[in-house]
Amino acid sequence: MEVLIDIVLLSLLVATAVALVMVRGLIASIMLTSVYGLLSASFFVTMGAVDVAFTEAAVGAGVSPLLLLFTVAVIGRKERAPEGGAVLVKSLLLVVVTGALLIVGTLDMPPFGSPDAPAQTHVAPYYLQQSGAEIGIPNVVTSVLASYRAYDTLGEVLVIFTAGVAVILILASSSHRGSARLRNATVPDGSPHTILQVVGKILIPFILLFAFYVQFHGEYGPGGGFQAGVIFASGVILYGLLFGLPTVCRVLPPPVMEVLAALGVLIFGLTGVMSLLNGAPFLDYSVLADDPVTAQHIGIMVIELGVGITVASVITAIYYAFANQLEPGPN
Repeated sequence: MEVLIDIVLLSLLVATAVALVMVRGLIASIMLTSVYGLLSASFFVTMGAVDVAFTEAAVGAGVSPLLLLFTVAVIGRKERAPEGGAVLVKSLLLVVVTGALLIVGTLDMPPFGSPDAPAQTHVAPYYLQQSGAEIGIPNVVTSVLASYRAYDTLGEVLVIFTAGVAVILILASSSHRGSARLRNATVPDGSPHTILQVVGKILIPFILLFAFYVQFHGEYGPGGGFQAGVIFASGVILYGLLFGLPTVCRVLPPPVMEVLAALGVLIFGLTGVMSLLNGAPFLDYSVLADDPVTAQHIGIMVIELGVGITVASVITAIYYAFANQLEPGPN
């Protein structure tokens, strides 16, 4: 049955990829991109990577297509026809060469799922055998991401923060340089989405509650700061879509989200500094309490909180920046 499910998902994934290449309409391309992200999330579930599936479903099938739709609303929904055949030939050549290089790069890799792969013979056994005694939490994924390779996770958070800053700087209006703050804070009269608003008022609290559950339950099950931040931001974005950008900005002002985005990174970094001040290496949580295992719990919860704050704030700020492009300026 598992093989059958994999075959069906792979067939749908290939069909979606082919359709993405064939369609010319930008709206259709965005919808197919969302479908591709949802199918990818399904693949991650079948592989047991539920943590990754959470993020892929929220970002790949939800937030990213939404931002692309905002972009299309600004630039238009029709793709400009190519000016000549030479452009198509160059593009095709570039894709073929890049694809060939990627295939060559995989020739030296061990077969997928091979028990003799370096990850299976060196790193994985140590994590699986020692994380219970050293970290003391049942979710090995959280142990790896938040403790063993915390340096890497800090780098990922910095990448997200930097991307958010870049988007805000690029899309900010000239009169509000460096921010995504509203140019027009008026609320439009009337709404054609009354039914959707009523349903949204019922669903959004549960979405936000689930985000908190994923945030603080990541030590014991799939989840953590990245997944919780994306889910929380999705709830905020849904609120903005249903009730308007000015309304959601009154609840969560853009300046506050910008500060929170930096605060999350600061919390992560200061946790590592606390380790240094207590005579341990950077991001070694074992010295944050008398019991090393308890100290690991404290460190992981703190840095995961920082990750969740940054991810939720950055995605929300990016949404503000994109949606603000559609808001009419003051008369």
